[in-house]
Amino acid sequence: MYQLEEETEDDWWEVEALYDLCFAPGRTALSSYRLRDGVEPVRALCLTLRQDGILAAVIRYWPVQVAGARVLLLGPIAVHPTRQGEGLGGLLMHESLTEAHRLGWERVLLVGDAPYYARFGFERLEGVEMPPPTNPDRVLGLELVAGAWQGVHGPVEKAI
Repeated sequence: MYQLEEETEDDWWEVEALYDLCFAPGRTALSSYRLRDGVEPVRALCLTLRQDGILAAVIRYWPVQVAGARVLLLGPIAVHPTRQGEGLGGLLMHESLTEAHRLGWERVLLVGDAPYYARFGFERLEGVEMPPPTNPDRVLGLELVAGAWQGVHGPVEKAI
């Protein structure tokens, strides 16, 4: 039986350890982390997935903006290496994106592999620029509301 819950402050160290295990401690040097520095995550969308109390997968979201438009930055998402291939990442994606839409978010951005994220509806974003040295081919977006990315172009910036 899985327990899907909003991440709490008590989860922080365990969640960070899972991210380090999946991505290595140097992950915080990535340019996307500059957009997260000093910014509170969107707590209602930061989820943990446990089985019998053991952390199996996590997802976080952060507010950013593009051309003054409010945008969700998805990531990181991680599944414990012993649990990969069980569909847990997909479960977190579907649950969190459904909740994001319910909460009134219109668009989501991430940096990732297009073939993996395409199954959730993400597509390459033209004209949306993550801080360098991000590969533009990995900048992907999803519309939670039809047309939400139309006319939204420019650099991704920290939320104000």
